[in-house]
Amino acid sequence: MGADENHDVARRWFGVADAAPVLLDADGVITSWTGSAGRLLAYPAAEVVGTRLTRLLGEEDAARLPGLLAHCRTDGGWAGLLTARRRDGLPVRLMVRMTSAADVQGPSRWLLLMHDVGRAAQAPGWDLDRGVLEQMVSGSPIGIAIVDTDLRFVWSNAALARFGGGAPASRLGMRLADVQPGVSAEPIEAIMRRVLATGEPVLGYEHVGRIRSAPHRETAHMMSFTRLDDDHGRPMGVYYTVIDVTDRHRARQRLALLDRAGQRIGSGLDPVRTGQELADVAVPDFADLVAVDLLESVLRGAEPAPDPQGGAAVGPLRRAGHRSVDEGDPGAAVGIGAPAVYLPGSPPLRALATGRPWRETRLDPAGAWTSRGPGDRAAAGPDPGAHSVLVVPLRARGVTLGIATFFRRHRQEPFDVDDVSLAEDLVSRAAVCVDNARRYTRERNAALVLQRSLLPRRLPEQDAVEVAACYRPADELTGLGGDWYDLIPLSGARVALVVGEVPGHGIGAAAAMGRLRTAVRTLAALDLPPDEVLAHLDDLVGRTDREEGAAVDPPPEQDARQVGSGCLYVVYDPVDGRCAMAAAGHPAPAVVLPDGDVRFVDLPQGPALGTGGPPFEAVELDLPDGSTLALHTDGLLARGGRGTPDADRDRLRRALERQADSLELRCRALIDALAPDQPNDDVALLMARTRRLDAGRVAEWEVPADPAAVADARRTASRRLAEWGLEDLAFTMELVVSELVTNAIRHAAGPIRVRLLRGRALVCEVYDGGATAPHLRHPRTTDEGGRGLLLVSRFTRRWGTRFTPEGKIIWAEQPLDGGADDEGAG
Repeated sequence: MGADENHDVARRWFGVADAAPVLLDADGVITSWTGSAGRLLAYPAAEVVGTRLTRLLGEEDAARLPGLLAHCRTDGGWAGLLTARRRDGLPVRLMVRMTSAADVQGPSRWLLLMHDVGRAAQAPGWDLDRGVLEQMVSGSPIGIAIVDTDLRFVWSNAALARFGGGAPASRLGMRLADVQPGVSAEPIEAIMRRVLATGEPVLGYEHVGRIRSAPHRETAHMMSFTRLDDDHGRPMGVYYTVIDVTDRHRARQRLALLDRAGQRIGSGLDPVRTGQELADVAVPDFADLVAVDLLESVLRGAEPAPDPQGGAAVGPLRRAGHRSVDEGDPGAAVGIGAPAVYLPGSPPLRALATGRPWRETRLDPAGAWTSRGPGDRAAAGPDPGAHSVLVVPLRARGVTLGIATFFRRHRQEPFDVDDVSLAEDLVSRAAVCVDNARRYTRERNAALVLQRSLLPRRLPEQDAVEVAACYRPADELTGLGGDWYDLIPLSGARVALVVGEVPGHGIGAAAAMGRLRTAVRTLAALDLPPDEVLAHLDDLVGRTDREEGAAVDPPPEQDARQVGSGCLYVVYDPVDGRCAMAAAGHPAPAVVLPDGDVRFVDLPQGPALGTGGPPFEAVELDLPDGSTLALHTDGLLARGGRGTPDADRDRLRRALERQADSLELRCRALIDALAPDQPNDDVALLMARTRRLDAGRVAEWEVPADPAAVADARRTASRRLAEWGLEDLAFTMELVVSELVTNAIRHAAGPIRVRLLRGRALVCEVYDGGATAPHLRHPRTTDEGGRGLLLVSRFTRRWGTRFTPEGKIIWAEQPLDGGADDEGAG
C-alpha cells in the first residue's frame, strides 16, 4: 500500500476515542507514555520514556520517521500507517496521527495518537461517546478543545480548565468570549474562521492578555488550530491546543528590556545623563514612575563618604533622573540636579545605607518618606497614586552610589521577586556606567594635575650641546600654561632643540601643550628638516582644530585649542657645526658667540600653527664651538605692551652679556633679570652651548660603486675601530658596513661614502645619491638575498634613514660599553 493510500486509510478509519496518545519532543524522543499506549505495545513507561520512537518501529518505518517529522514541521501534522513491534516482538500495524503544539521557534512537542488497524475497521469514528474521548486525552498536559462551525465548544479536556473558563461541562455550547470575559477573543475567533474556510492549520499563535484565572497578571499562551472534517471532507469544527508560555514570554520581555538598557544606558561619561537614561528605559515597560538619585560626592567624581558607624555610603542626594507616564506628577517636583531630601529611616535611605533593595507590594499612601516645609522641594515618594514600589540601590564595585525608586500606578500586578531581579540587573548596568563616569571625572582631574609635570624633568644626555632650561608660569593660581621646551637626540649625534607655546593658560593650555610636544617628538623621529617638521605640525594642528570644532559644548578644560600656537625647531650637527632652524609664529633665537658677542638670527617668521599662510622657511648657519643658543618664548620679553621690539631685544642682549659660573646659573639669572616672579605671560627658556665632535672621533671615506670594494670598506672600518680601542665591536660593525655598502652599490646611484662616529654610541652612516628608502624584509629560508637590513636591525640598537638634498643616509647605531642609552628619535 502506497503512502497516499496509507494516508487515506488513516483519514477514513481513524477514531480518536480508542487511540493511544504519546507525547514526543521535537526530535522524536518520547516524553510522556500513557496507559493505553502501554496496553497497545506492552511496554511500561519506565522502559520507553526518554528513548526515541524509532526504537518501537520496524526498520523501514524507523528510517522514515525523520522525514515524517520534517513533513509535520512543514504541514503541521501527519496521518498514516506505521508498523510497530510489541515488547514481545510481535509486529502491530498502526494507524497514526501526529499533530503539533508549537511556539515561535518551531514545534516543541508532538502529540502522537496510535490505533490498532485491526480494531479500526469496527471503530465508529466521530460518533464516539464524549466520556471515551475525555478518557483518551485526560492525561495530556496540553489544553485541548474542539469547537463547531459556530465556534461553540463541543468538547474540551480537563487540562484546559487550568487556563480559566471553568470545567469542560460548563463550556459546552458557549463561545470563548462567554467563558473568558475580558479576554481578547476577536483575534482568536478570526483565526478559527480562517482555518474553517481554508483548511490550513495555524501553528504557534501567541496570545498575550489577562484571563479569569489570573486577572492581575499578564499571561501568554501558545495556540495551534486544525480543521476537523467529516467523511465527505466537509468542515465539522476546529481542534485547537493551548500551552501556557507566560514564563517564556516574560523572560523574552526581560531580555528585550535588558537589551534596550545595554544600548541606551551609558552613552556618555555624565552620571546625570546616565541616571536619566535609566529612568527613560524603565518607563513605561517596567514601571510607571522612576526617580534616580545620586550622592553628591559621586557627581563630583569623588569616592562616596562611608558612614563612620555602619560603613555604608552616606551623604546628601541629588536628583539625576526622572520619568513618568503621566505629565505633571508629584515626582517631578524635584528638578534634575536639585537636592532629593528623604526622612531618616525612610525606605530610600534604608536601601542606601544597607545596599539592599526594598519592595512593597501594597503601598501605604499614608506613609511619610519626605518632609516638606515652607518652600521646600521634597523628593519623590510615596506617590499617592502608586500601589507598589521598589527601591534599588545603585552599587558598583562594592560601593553604593545612589538609589533608584520604581513605582507602579496603572498596571495591576505589583512588583514581585522576579521584578526585583530585573530591576537589579537594570540598575547594576546603570551603576557601572555611573561609576565609570565618576572614575573618569576623578582620573581626569588627577590627569590635569599631572599636566604640571609635562615638561621634561631631565634633558637627555648627549654629545652635541650642554643645556640648561627654566620655566616660570604666569600665575601660581592658574598654574601651568602652554609654554614648553625640549631636547631630542637625533641620528648621527645631532640634536633637535624645541621651544613652543600654546595660547592661554591653565589646564586646557597644558593639555594642548602636551599633545603638541608629543607630536613634535614623533615628527622628529622621521629625521625631517625643520621646515618640513613645522609643515607637518601645522597640518596636524589644523586638522585637529577642525575635528574639535565640530564638537558641541566642549568641557571647559578642553576648550583650549592648538591653533595659533608657536614653535621654534632647531637642529644642530656637532660634526660640522651646522645649525638649521625654522619658526612658526615664534621669536627667533639669540646666539652668544664664544667671544661674548650677542647676535639675533635673521629667521623668516612663518605663520602660527593652524592659521594658514605661506610655507615655512628654514635657515642654516655655522656655529663656532662654544656658541650658546638662547631659545625662548615671547613671555621672556613681555612687559605688558609697554616695550618695543627693539627695546626688548636690547634688554635681552644686556642680560645675555652677563657672565656666570655655569650655564645653569646663567639661565636662571636671565629669567630673574627679565621676568618678574609673576610675569604677564608664561616664560620658557632653553640655553644650549654647542660642542664640536673631535675630528679624531670621526672617520669618513668614499667607496667605489664596485662590489669588490665592499671588502675594503670592511677592513677600513675594522682598522678605525682598532685605533679607537673598540675591537670588541669590530665583527658587528664589519657586518653593518658590509650590508649597508652592498645595498648602496646594488640599489643606489652616485657617490657612496661611509662615515663612522664615535660618541656616546658608535654610529655607522652610508651615504648614496639615491632617493628611494630601503625597506626591512623577512625573507624565506630559500631566498638567496634580502637579509641585509634584517641583520642590521638585529645586531644594532637602532637604525634608520634620513634624506639630504643630494641623496640619503642610512645609519645604524651600536651602544658602547659604559655609554648612556640616551632617549630620542630613531
